[in-house]
Amino acid sequence: MLFSHTHKGQAYNMDSLREFLGRNIRLIDYELMTDQKGKRLVLFGTHAGYAGMIDGLHGLGQRLLALGYNSPLIHMGQAHVYPNLECVATKLRHVADIISDQGLPDAFAPMVFTFTGAGNVTKGARAIFDRLPHDNITVDELPKIVADRFNPRYKNRLLALQVSAQDYVERIDGGSYDRAEYREFPDRYRSVFAQKIAPYTTMLVNGIYWESRYPRLMTTKDLADIQRRRELKSRMLAIADISCDIGGSLEFMSHASTIDSPFFYVDAVNGVEHKDIEKPGVQINSIDNLPTELPFEASKHFGDSLYPYAKALALGNLSDPVLSRAVICQNGKLEAPHAHLEKNLAAAHGIRVADTRRKRVLLVGSGMVSQPLVDYLARSRDTDITVASNNLDEARSLACQFPNTQAMQLDISDTRGLDASVRGSDVVVSLIPAPLHPQLADAAIRNGRHMVTASYISPEMESLNCRARDASVTILNEIGLDPGIDHCSAMKIIDEAKSRGATVRSFISWCGGLTAPECSANELGYKFSWSPRGVLTAGLNAAKFKINKLERTIESGSLFAQKFGRVPLFPGFAFEGLANRDSLQYADIYGLKLNDMDTMFRGTLRYRGFAEILDAMYELGMLSLDNAVRMTPFEFLASRINLEPGQFDLSQIAHALATRLNTTPTSPLVSRLITAFSEFGMLDPTHRAIHAPTHLDFMSHILQSSLKFTSGERDMVCLFHEFGIEEPSGEYNVHTSSMVAYGDAESGETAMARTVGVPAAIATRLLLEGKIQTRGVIRPTIGEIYQPLLER
Repeated sequence: MLFSHTHKGQAYNMDSLREFLGRNIRLIDYELMTDQKGKRLVLFGTHAGYAGMIDGLHGLGQRLLALGYNSPLIHMGQAHVYPNLECVATKLRHVADIISDQGLPDAFAPMVFTFTGAGNVTKGARAIFDRLPHDNITVDELPKIVADRFNPRYKNRLLALQVSAQDYVERIDGGSYDRAEYREFPDRYRSVFAQKIAPYTTMLVNGIYWESRYPRLMTTKDLADIQRRRELKSRMLAIADISCDIGGSLEFMSHASTIDSPFFYVDAVNGVEHKDIEKPGVQINSIDNLPTELPFEASKHFGDSLYPYAKALALGNLSDPVLSRAVICQNGKLEAPHAHLEKNLAAAHGIRVADTRRKRVLLVGSGMVSQPLVDYLARSRDTDITVASNNLDEARSLACQFPNTQAMQLDISDTRGLDASVRGSDVVVSLIPAPLHPQLADAAIRNGRHMVTASYISPEMESLNCRARDASVTILNEIGLDPGIDHCSAMKIIDEAKSRGATVRSFISWCGGLTAPECSANELGYKFSWSPRGVLTAGLNAAKFKINKLERTIESGSLFAQKFGRVPLFPGFAFEGLANRDSLQYADIYGLKLNDMDTMFRGTLRYRGFAEILDAMYELGMLSLDNAVRMTPFEFLASRINLEPGQFDLSQIAHALATRLNTTPTSPLVSRLITAFSEFGMLDPTHRAIHAPTHLDFMSHILQSSLKFTSGERDMVCLFHEFGIEEPSGEYNVHTSSMVAYGDAESGETAMARTVGVPAAIATRLLLEGKIQTRGVIRPTIGEIYQPLLER
């Protein structure tokens, strides 16, 4: 005995009905417990109406205040803050007195509350609303009333408009409304609510029963058309959708909200849902468990209503007509009144619950890359996102910006808590530091959940491959920018070449996260949008590559010294380059034969002059991973260049630098270093001490504070592939693929965050949709991943 939501035959509930049938369960639905006239006997509708109207008034008051207008409605709280309905009545009397004495905001007069439906939901809503000073009006009066909007009578009274189908539908081919015809042939009618009623409505209180065969009250296009009209900016401010029919009578009502987060906003013009009360959009309250806000009265009412039939059921009296009418199925068969559901069951056969229920994403990490990822995923109205972080405030700050998104605190060392969070998702996205990815991947495999991360596949991650395949789990790595977009764009050209019988003889790939040229005015030519540690440690890597048929190795610590001084990709950019790790392994990863190739190279782009400064810092021991440090920046510099105590003069610093680097005090390098250290704040002996576990971490702290982006600045990413391809005819062609993206200086979104976060989000969406079938620890180097990702 429950609210099963199956008797309407919606496809997404047919799996539930099939389970009841398959298990020979007698299903009694509260919603079908009626008297002989069809009137429902066991219901929460009235209390849903009470709570929905209370919450609606509260939300409208908050919305008006956010728009800059105080109103009497600001005194209304949500329904759950009142101990009982008697307290609600007291508050309504107080608000009514303020309306009568002080009036309503002139900018929104007249304030028209439109009510749809005639059942218990709407009756409950009206029982609350009617306690406020109001006049009842009709649809025909609307144009005249709004034309006379400055009439003093509207200052101290609300207007209530109760509408039925005959008010907002019309026959498509003309003629008068016929109720019987509308119920039997609803396809002959269309809704004109958006034209006749919505342009005059301040708040819509929606309580209608709707089925898919009926025309919608309003479509998303209808809402957009109203929101585009400047003269209607004070109309359709709020909707209390008490019926909470997702994607139903109001097409743009995408999901149920919650008591904790009761409102979201739909900006149909820009196709955006959000939770910012100050931004454009209609406020929607769509809580689907409204009666729980009034637990005392709702429970008592429901219990009193159900008790006679529960008693009959306990005594085995199934012949009770109320109970017998409410049985949908028993003994594996549908009851006669519901036999028509066989067609719905057949039509829904094969529909997987995973495709119809809401999708669930667990995002672990709340740093800068997270925002573009959540932004992309939140555009899909069927997806719930949980941002899990050890920094709850940061997670909440991110989550509050998007619909269907919540925050939680997560300690991944807490195995039990981690497993529970992972089990509650369909896909896990890991944006935490790379060394922690294997631990999270292990939990994903253990709980049978897919995972996405933008980081390189480490040996520890690779070791999970067999377990992931055996568990039928996909652990998709390297799906950001580099690695990520570079893989996808490269594999597209490589696979196309192979398909026509061509051979890839040369592959050169450059990628770099940079400062936009106009923001690069410092000696390093670089700024940091996140921790510099990754940039600094990358310079300590060794590198392997092949150029002009010769394999070369750069030892660890020599990367900056053995830079590529000129990388002429575009005439407008003065690039230099650094070899990026082991390029040779990518021949195998990309399905190429290294022995057949003249060149196999992957590199990192920087502006010219970057490597010279970093190489000098390396030679000075500033990038060492040994020894903890606790000193001021100047003391650290002095310790690295053997500066004597009390030596603060620039000439003394220049001499010490020259001695350590085996050059002259007047050399361009020394001049550049002094300028750079000044920019880093290292020449000021008054700065406070810094504590860091290594020299490299000490410099990372200094660079992060001294070379961070400021308001109005932006970053840039550049990706460039060059392929030398020998065609079957013997002809040799050069193909290129490139991308340059800039950050948004106005919003603060970085190009790096976008080009890492969005590919990871698309990959997550592909997994949610079942588009990726390859299992194990994988990269986006296969067509089922890179093709749809590049298309999207």
